[in-house]
Amino acid sequence: MTVLVTGATGNVGRLVVDELVARGVPVRALTVDPERAALPDGVEVAVGSLAKPSTLPAALAGVEAVYLAPYPRTVSRFCELASAAGIPRVVALSGSSVGDTHPMSSGHGFAAVEAAVRAGEFDWTFVRPGAFMINSLGWAASIRERGEVRSVYPRATQTPVDLGDIAAVAAQVLAAEGHGGRTYEVSGPEGISLEAMAAAIGGAVGKALRFVELTPEEQIAEWVGAGYPAGVASWLLENFAVTDREPQVPTGVVEELLGRDGVSFAEWAKVNGAAFS
Repeated sequence: MTVLVTGATGNVGRLVVDELVARGVPVRALTVDPERAALPDGVEVAVGSLAKPSTLPAALAGVEAVYLAPYPRTVSRFCELASAAGIPRVVALSGSSVGDTHPMSSGHGFAAVEAAVRAGEFDWTFVRPGAFMINSLGWAASIRERGEVRSVYPRATQTPVDLGDIAAVAAQVLAAEGHGGRTYEVSGPEGISLEAMAAAIGGAVGKALRFVELTPEEQIAEWVGAGYPAGVASWLLENFAVTDREPQVPTGVVEELLGRDGVSFAEWAKVNGAAFS
């Protein structure tokens, strides 16, 4: 079974390639820049992109399954071409924000991807991760320059997940039978507050970090000043407020599907400590 991995240079797609190769699954990687992708030996390269549907027929020819990166703008055309190519199986990366009602939520785009794939009548699986651990790199500059983390809602508790665990789940459901028609909400192994995340980063870099609690208004101003659209800043603030009131709990999907513990935030911080130093 050859799997087409779309978005093969993306932060999850590139790791999906590695996970499939480790499982002995033949991979064709769709990328506009094969050199940048630095793909493993034996991986077939298809030059193209979901953003350019004209490149997809050649990439889809002869594959049995697709890992679909979330690209709402052309997902309907992808599904038309995949159906025409006789692709039976699609595993789509989605997000836990599906169902959010905020007008700027990423969930609207993920929902569009899921709806198109369902309508294509594929044997589908949706992988919906929550917050990424890598999002905390947004604190890196203030940690390096001032030794502090600045954020609203220090006790907001999320279940951030490592990119490698997301990729491993996607590869597992691509490589194994019995996952059709399933939606997997993928979380990290623990609920952890923002201030506990800051403490874990401090432990990784060997210094105590100050946590500067911002008001909602101050947080919006900082995000907008950093270039976030005001609507996106409003949506992010809403997410933190929800997890301040209703702490998230782990879903257990990584442990169930992979038979191992997910990467903890402290483990992630140790591996990525150089970014904060």
